[in-house]
Amino acid sequence: MTKTTLAIALLAATAALVACSPAGRTPAEHSSADRNAGHTTSSAGLPAGHAAAGETLAGTKNAKTGQACVDCHGAGGNAPIDPTYPKLGGQYHDYIAHSLQMYRDGERAGSPTSDLMAGQARDLSDQQIADLAAYFGSQPAQLRDLHGIH
Repeated sequence: MTKTTLAIALLAATAALVACSPAGRTPAEHSSADRNAGHTTSSAGLPAGHAAAGETLAGTKNAKTGQACVDCHGAGGNAPIDPTYPKLGGQYHDYIAHSLQMYRDGERAGSPTSDLMAGQARDLSDQQIADLAAYFGSQPAQLRDLHGIH
């Protein structure tokens, strides 16, 4: 891989991370309306997650969208239907939980994928988010990083 290609890949990864946080706010911050709705403001404040309940929920179709987590992310979160969709299996449970909270609360927006995920997460309770995070976090990891790219 050329230095230019590596630089572009690193810039794209950085842009993706920055896009996850609304301007001027840290990822852990949520509005007071979210707190008033009974939602926690950080994945650290979620109840304990149960992987078995998360597995069931991951395969359950959302009543409004007609989609289940596994429809797009695949079995165990490791077989996405599109290469731009993330693998969730083995991902840190707190990252999954926080991402779902942000989608649910409208804090992660601006792309077709985020709009789809917002519809999926909109009606999830804190317990359901914790359960999904526990399930996907407990699955075998097939994640890759940029280590070793030259």
